[in-house]
Amino acid sequence: MEAVSKMQHPDVQQQSKKHPPGLYLLFFTELWERFSYYGMRGILVLYLTTSLVSGGLGFDEGFALSLYGFFTGAVYFTPILGGYLSDRFLGRRLAITIGGITMAIGNFVLFADQSKWSLYLGLLLLIVGNGFFKPNISTLVGELYGPNDGRKDAAFTIFYMGINVGALFAPLVCGYLAEDYFRTTVNGVVQYGFKYGFLAASIGMIIGQILFNLLGNRYLGDIGKKPTGKPAAAAKNQKATNAPLTKKEKQRTAVIFILTAFVIFFWAGFEQAGSSLTLYTDKFIDRSVGGWLVPTSWFQSLNPLFIILLAPIISMLWVKLSQREQGDMKVPTKMALGMILLGLGYMVLLIAVMQTGSDESAGYKANLLFIVFTYLLHTLGELFLSPIGLSMVSKIAPVKLVSLLMGVWLSGTGVANILGGQLAATTESLGYFEVFGIIGGLAIGLGLILLLLSRKLVQMME
Repeated sequence: MEAVSKMQHPDVQQQSKKHPPGLYLLFFTELWERFSYYGMRGILVLYLTTSLVSGGLGFDEGFALSLYGFFTGAVYFTPILGGYLSDRFLGRRLAITIGGITMAIGNFVLFADQSKWSLYLGLLLLIVGNGFFKPNISTLVGELYGPNDGRKDAAFTIFYMGINVGALFAPLVCGYLAEDYFRTTVNGVVQYGFKYGFLAASIGMIIGQILFNLLGNRYLGDIGKKPTGKPAAAAKNQKATNAPLTKKEKQRTAVIFILTAFVIFFWAGFEQAGSSLTLYTDKFIDRSVGGWLVPTSWFQSLNPLFIILLAPIISMLWVKLSQREQGDMKVPTKMALGMILLGLGYMVLLIAVMQTGSDESAGYKANLLFIVFTYLLHTLGELFLSPIGLSMVSKIAPVKLVSLLMGVWLSGTGVANILGGQLAATTESLGYFEVFGIIGGLAIGLGLILLLLSRKLVQMME
């Protein structure tokens, strides 16, 4: 397997049908980063809402859901600043290392001390670290391929599988450690080992950074080492760096902002997985299987499991469609269908809520297949939207702004998480049926509107 460092330019890869080996290094680097993030996220709401005597922090449920929303939102805002600093000063590779180390320390702080101040410090470090890491790892994937390489969408879908292999095992490992292996009973009071889940998340991040730094030169060559938007870059790039955006570049940049606005609501609904869907599963889903109670956090592994199973199929679908005379479905069309699928997932869940209501004391439990099918439809929606969006930004963003605009794209998820946290917090007052119904209905409606706008957006992208 020939290393990228022996190649003069990634465009050479267009001559081969195989993906460059650097893709798989980035795959495993992202896998371990996502293991760290989703392991922590899988137990965070349970840690916040569990009583002090049982090993949690004892926060009010509404406050905990809002805090969760602001945290998961902030980790998508900081990539704007991280992308800017990477473009101008650091280079993508150094930024990824800085971000990874910072996130490992953040999770270790959560492990080392279970207090509110340590919680806030740990979350702050995770937010900052993610800002350096996330926009640059995705951009490096795009830089492995030439501008007209037809393998790019398939490459991002493969990369997306790496994200979800890590996300699959994270709640299983961290959730098992926190809710089962380190759970003890003292004087009749159950105590959970949440801190050991955070420790596992920290170790996962360290493993990813060791792999990235040991193998980067061999499989990535010089890709990502130099800042691409720095005015003092090589003379051949200086003119392009300082030149104003062309009309077409402005139109393409506008498309990124327009689609970002639409997908905000997709992610607001999708990211209920770690908040309201987690609490609904904990309270109202019959989690007993063969006499064993499935840990609540394990249900968050359904989404990445479905992605691992379905991503190869969807990737082949895109390749097959691209070979038609009329070509593949357009990016806005795929995203619109993704939003509609998200809404349909909530329609399934409404049937369960009609059985259980929103009153825990009533004692009604819904079959766990309801939550399984909800996550299945949400996963299909995600595959139609998220990897396609990453690929789109890497394709149409002006070269000197690509990390910054990747940060803008990711910041849409930040707004969505804050919005999603506020929506989740209203389940206490409005009830699950009303909140899930609003999210599902709006997702379907906005998806239909995006379908109507698809042709115009495609013209602006070309």
